[in-house]
Amino acid sequence: MLDFLKNVPVPKSTLTISEQRKRWFKEFMKPFFVVVMIYITMYLIRNNFKAAQPLLKSQLGFTTTDLGYIGFTFSIVYGFGKFILGYIVDGKNTKKILSVLLFLSSLTVLCMGFLFTMNHVPLGWIVVLWSLNGLFQCVGGPSCASVITQWTTKKNRGRYIGLWNASHNIGGGLAGIFAIWCAQTFFKGNVAGMFILPAVVAGVIAVITFFIGKNRPEDLGWASSEEIFEEPVEEANQEAEDMTKWQIFKKYLLTNPWIWLLCVSNVFVYIVRIGIDNWAPLYVTEHLNFSNEAAANTIFYFEMGALVGCLAWGYISDFLKGRPALVATISSFLLPIGIIGYQFGTTELIINGSLFMLGMMIFGPQLLINISMLGFVPKKATVVAGGLLGAFAYLFGDSMAKILLAKISDPTQAGVKLFNTVLHGWGDTFIIFYIAVVIIIVLLGTVAFAEEKRIRQAKIEV
Repeated sequence: MLDFLKNVPVPKSTLTISEQRKRWFKEFMKPFFVVVMIYITMYLIRNNFKAAQPLLKSQLGFTTTDLGYIGFTFSIVYGFGKFILGYIVDGKNTKKILSVLLFLSSLTVLCMGFLFTMNHVPLGWIVVLWSLNGLFQCVGGPSCASVITQWTTKKNRGRYIGLWNASHNIGGGLAGIFAIWCAQTFFKGNVAGMFILPAVVAGVIAVITFFIGKNRPEDLGWASSEEIFEEPVEEANQEAEDMTKWQIFKKYLLTNPWIWLLCVSNVFVYIVRIGIDNWAPLYVTEHLNFSNEAAANTIFYFEMGALVGCLAWGYISDFLKGRPALVATISSFLLPIGIIGYQFGTTELIINGSLFMLGMMIFGPQLLINISMLGFVPKKATVVAGGLLGAFAYLFGDSMAKILLAKISDPTQAGVKLFNTVLHGWGDTFIIFYIAVVIIIVLLGTVAFAEEKRIRQAKIEV
């Protein structure tokens, strides 16, 4: 399959660079539409599980700890897969690979939906299938970013990455609402409907998008994006042309301290993001006695805030001319305001407003860490670099947010001992969020300081 999905050289086009530049936007919009639609759809068959958690407990007898472990196995497979599959698919036709992976993901979710129609659901099979879903979705984000990176330059990359990144907020926000609607409209409220119909929709979209657009300008016989827009080709990209995949990985990732610092920062960003996003539906039903419909809406408001954040932070990053870590640090300083509202709010208005703000602010570092990473590696290593970031995020941040917070919030568990203090109950989960925010600010502030020093040094050399 991977041979079939390789980038195949095509004859050079007779179009001049000027003509390619005029046609660039029209041709770029095709693969851009594909990555946006695929990422929206991936979240339709990922976030539906979060929205289904209250029904999985009430209809099928799952415990909070069961749900935490199901999510944990997803995170582990997703994290390892990001790095391993990222290394494998780098340099290949990532646009087509995205469609194939989405189709496989839809099949696993469809199987889960059918299992949920059984009287006695085998937990082991659910763990296996949800883990496979994590495997098939793991390189979705880095592959989308790779396609956009192939088509854009440093001058306009931030806004398009931001626009694309907002797509998963759309998918994530609609996932709960769409899943609940499917269950109530076609399955008489049975939780199985929250998986079966979204999986069918995802399968159809996977097939259609496979045939739309090209992975990079060179697949049309054109010049590279830098040549089309008369931007100097970066030294890293020139060097990478004559390097093996392992040499690129070793030079630009393994021995690059800034990549590692961004990886660690991403861990704590995910603790906050997933810790709030993943558990919001269960938190408001168990702690605040909200209805299942109101619980599903919490995902929508968080993701809509994230959507606004993605659009804003991408443009701000471009406007400040290469200071993504600084912008990410500023947005992180505002996070506690939303956390306080979420912690002490008791009405749907306050909770949803706080979640909107949290989504908007957490996607400052969420987006800009990835944009910052793109400046440190050549195009040939964008997927594996994004995979390394994601591996850290999911193996440590996402899994900690699911298992640690599940143990703290679950009334049937003894809680978690931290600094000689036992954390137990929903209220104590917020202590983890505040600790994580402080660490995010310190780490990204360090990167921002080095970032500014590099920018000023570059001005002196010019």
